[in-house]
Amino acid sequence: MEDASAAVVIDARGIVTGWSDGARRLTGYPADEVVGRAVRELLAEDPPPDAEPKLSGTVLLRHHDGSLVALRLRPCAVTGPDGAPAGYVVTAEQPGGAETSLAGQAFQQASMSMSVFDTSQRYLRLNNAACHVMGVPEEILVGRHFPETVEDAEHSRGFLQHLRQVSETGHPTRYESYTGAPALNREHAWTTEMWPVRDASGEILGTALAAFDSTEQYWARQRLALLNEAAATIGTTLDVVHTAEELIGIVVPRFADFASVDLFDWVLGADEAPAVPGAAILLRRVAHGSITEGTPEAAVHLGEADSYPSLSPLVQAMREGRAILSQAGEPPFMRWVAERNARSPDGQPYRIGAHSMMAVPLRARGTTLGVAVVVRIKQPEDYAADDAVFAEELASRAAVCIDNARRFVRERTTALALQHSLLPRGLPGQAAVEVAHRYLPSGSAAGIGGDWFDVIPLSGSRVALVVGDVVGHGIPSSATMGRLCTAVRTLADVDLPPDELLTHLDDLVTHLASDDNADEEVAELGATCLYAVYDPVSRRLAMAAAGHPAPAVVLPDGTAHLVPLSAGPPLGVGGLPFEATELTLPEGSVVALYTDGLIEDRDRDVDHATAELCRALTASTDTLDTLCDTVLKAVLPEEPGDDVALLLARTRALGADQVATWDVSPDPAHVAATRQAATEQLSVWGLDEAAFVTELVVSELVTNAIRYGAEPIQLRLIRDRTLICEVSDGSSTSPHLRRAHAFDEGGRGLLLVAQLTQRWGSRQTGRGKTIWAEQSLTPLF
Repeated sequence: MEDASAAVVIDARGIVTGWSDGARRLTGYPADEVVGRAVRELLAEDPPPDAEPKLSGTVLLRHHDGSLVALRLRPCAVTGPDGAPAGYVVTAEQPGGAETSLAGQAFQQASMSMSVFDTSQRYLRLNNAACHVMGVPEEILVGRHFPETVEDAEHSRGFLQHLRQVSETGHPTRYESYTGAPALNREHAWTTEMWPVRDASGEILGTALAAFDSTEQYWARQRLALLNEAAATIGTTLDVVHTAEELIGIVVPRFADFASVDLFDWVLGADEAPAVPGAAILLRRVAHGSITEGTPEAAVHLGEADSYPSLSPLVQAMREGRAILSQAGEPPFMRWVAERNARSPDGQPYRIGAHSMMAVPLRARGTTLGVAVVVRIKQPEDYAADDAVFAEELASRAAVCIDNARRFVRERTTALALQHSLLPRGLPGQAAVEVAHRYLPSGSAAGIGGDWFDVIPLSGSRVALVVGDVVGHGIPSSATMGRLCTAVRTLADVDLPPDELLTHLDDLVTHLASDDNADEEVAELGATCLYAVYDPVSRRLAMAAAGHPAPAVVLPDGTAHLVPLSAGPPLGVGGLPFEATELTLPEGSVVALYTDGLIEDRDRDVDHATAELCRALTASTDTLDTLCDTVLKAVLPEEPGDDVALLLARTRALGADQVATWDVSPDPAHVAATRQAATEQLSVWGLDEAAFVTELVVSELVTNAIRYGAEPIQLRLIRDRTLICEVSDGSSTSPHLRRAHAFDEGGRGLLLVAQLTQRWGSRQTGRGKTIWAEQSLTPLF
């Protein structure tokens, strides 16, 4: 016999009477040690005394060296001269051996997974495809019970139940499942046909099965079902954000573990579409969702904007107009994950396992509206080409719905666009005052006017309060208002005193009038303005007016009065000075700035309206917003003839425990002591983590003041929403950044300050200048 097989002759009593050389090679026993022994003695496990040894199928034998050997047995009964059973000739071979018959080769080489089980659901045979799915050779599985070879999961229990059903009923069945396999790195859809195997007498010997991998067909059905559902679910309202949320609800969790929709800002407004840039672009997050409650994977919060570099998959998708796939290990994917982790470290644990993402452009009617991103974290399958086709179709349908909503909103808001442009998009956060505001556009036939207001944070925790009114109505007045508002912010950034700022603003209005009205009178472009600066450290309010009504002040004791303020000439007259007024306010005072439309009307007396304003401001209310509504209701007529802007600010004060001041001797030897004093103050405030940067800033600014400034020199630290370091000296020369050369001994200090702090600058004072630098007290990540 060949080495691959062996033959054994057993008599009717179960005694070995013949032993081939092939049997010796497979078991290690020579013939003289086996012939004459009971065959049961060769089995690895002793069968019960009254049980016949198993001579067919796969059995485990004990090798001569003590190890276990799995052999597949085929018995052939032999008879004696009288026709009575005389014994068996049993051939044995190792599982997985080469098949010699055509039927055996067909079974072994079949492209689908095929297996044979006995009636106890133990493996008898597996072909090559089944071994590949299970990830182990056939000899490892033969003879083992099916539940021992798979995880205890619902799909495994269902599979076992169908195996038993076939053995018990004798009827073939079909089992469909969506699950993974030990040797496959992704889940598959399986369609498994099971049928009974019978002998010549019809007795069931086992169960055979063939499993077909129907993953592509499964996902095709799933995608079609999702598209049908999307057609009925997406676009139920004419609201852009809600439509984006409906898209998220479709893809999570069936198509993605995390998904987001980011749109251009103009999609959320009434603007027309600009060209998609090739460089970094800014998108706003309007919807996202995940399989985890709260969507902790998101690095960008809802409503926030994020800038995406030109090489990112999102920008590439929008630029090329197609879905961009990116898998774990690829540079674009790794950069994207690193950027998300850097922006939001708290969500990093929830991004572990992310292995595939797809960016799909949202395009409708030839216009790119934004991008949708889908990510797989828990789902083991990577996105493939078929997924990209499906995602593009789904995104196209959603984009049309988003564009429909956008067009509806644009049409609805066109009439109000000018009114919204008169107001700041959002008042900046600051700690000096609590603010509330109202703007009521005129309903008269003259059109919308040019009333405006602003709140501008300044250095040293100060804040600027601005209100103005451009002469005239309509588009020209609105355009002029926008230019003046920008100019005021620019001049405020220079930190000019109120009267000087209005002087520069007056020059600007004069130049604008000259350019825009070469053949008309300059006065056609006139405007009024009130500019006030409040310092929460000194509690002083400095203000100046250019033809604008004086503000009203409500003290904490409930008394209200107008501030005695010189109205000054309107902007655009030119050649006349503006006068500044200062007053000290108790903490909790309310300052009311307004435009003339609140108190002036052809049918009203100005003095009476002003008295009504002061009385209304003393009303007891819970919030400033409520006070705004109370004032407007008490002072305005039912149909105002002009635009009205109202800005209320309740003052706050920084206590002595939030401000530390030191007089600095103009001696370089005292810099170390000053630095130490600042460090100790930070420890008192519990800001030890800011000590390193603060020491560098104090050293640089104090040293510069000693070296280039003049006495007196003073250091001040302010603990507010930010940590502010100010150094004042008697010189009016402002510092500037410069590029130091390689061998220069100095010139790098201010550059270092600029890099280490949130912002820095200088302002002129009555006794010189102040250099300041701000550090954020909130961690960046």
